[in-house]
This record gives sequence, C-alpha cells and structure tokens, in this order.
Amino acid sequence: MRKRKFLAAAGALLGVSAVAGARAASRYAEPTTPAPKLAARPGRIEPLQLSAAQWRQRLTPMQYAVLREEATERPHSHPLNKENRDGDYLCAGCGLLLFTADMKYDSGTGWPSFFRAVEKHIATKTDRRIPWSPRTEYHCKRCGGHQGHVFDDGPQPTGKRWCNNGVALLFVAAEAAR
Repeated sequence: MRKRKFLAAAGALLGVSAVAGARAASRYAEPTTPAPKLAARPGRIEPLQLSAAQWRQRLTPMQYAVLREEATERPHSHPLNKENRDGDYLCAGCGLLLFTADMKYDSGTGWPSFFRAVEKHIATKTDRRIPWSPRTEYHCKRCGGHQGHVFDDGPQPTGKRWCNNGVALLFVAAEAAR
C-alpha cells in the first residue's frame, strides 16, 4: 500500500497524474524544467548532474541558495515546519523520496525535523564551516542537494534529529496522491 501511495505521489510530482498532487508539490517550487524520472532500476539511484545554469532554471533563488550553495533558511520561515498531514517529503531538486510523515516530529527548532531518513537516499559529510563545532551535513543521494544537518538530540527510537531546510523539500500529501 505504501509503495502504491509513493508511486502515485511521484506521478503527481512528475505531472503524470493527479493534478491536485502536482499543484501541492509545486506550491513551494516553481521549476521551469520538469523533474527527472525516478531511478530505472529498483535499489539503484541514478545520479542527476546539471550545470549551474540548469539548476538556476529549475529552482527558485532560495532553493538554489540552499540546495546548491548550502545556505540555511531562517527558522520558522517555511510552512513545512508546521505540516502535519500524512504524505511524503521529496527532494525539491530531483524528487527523490527522503522522508515520510511518520518520520517527522516537532523539534521546536523552527525547521522541519525527522527522527529517521529513507535508507540509502541520503549522503553525509562533515561540515567544518564552524571550526570549533563540526557538524554532520546531509545531502540528497541523487542530486547532491544540501538538505540540512543531523544531530544526536532527537527522540527515540533513533536519537537523531534530521534538521531540514523546508525550501529543500517538496511535500506530497497522501490524499493528493490518490
């Protein structure tokens, strides 16, 4: 059932079906280039590499700053921070599923937060921009788009807080994907 919902959500994102889903997905992003199709082979994520000009055409200025230049949006500034409906959270750069609604919780930080990410859809690296406080930064495995940072102060069962920039995500509500 979950797989069928995801495929319908992906179809909505890609404009294949469910006009309402496509509208919901595009509310926070107005890409001028259609999102790429999902990986052809199950279990394998095909990398998406675009030029800076292609990314600028595809993303809003704020999405470009966060996803391609590793900027951070202001806390409490994005509607996804307060999103509570059932649905899926996709990378705003390429449409890869990163989180589901049942992974989300209110951390009180002002950014959408999750206690778990979709396995193998995230890549991490050490962020040393603050020399005295290195952090773990994470990116979309398909397009390399910066999503946020992961911390060890989240709830059980993982103890992790995947702190995400709202502008780096697209939310597809479960009811829109039907």
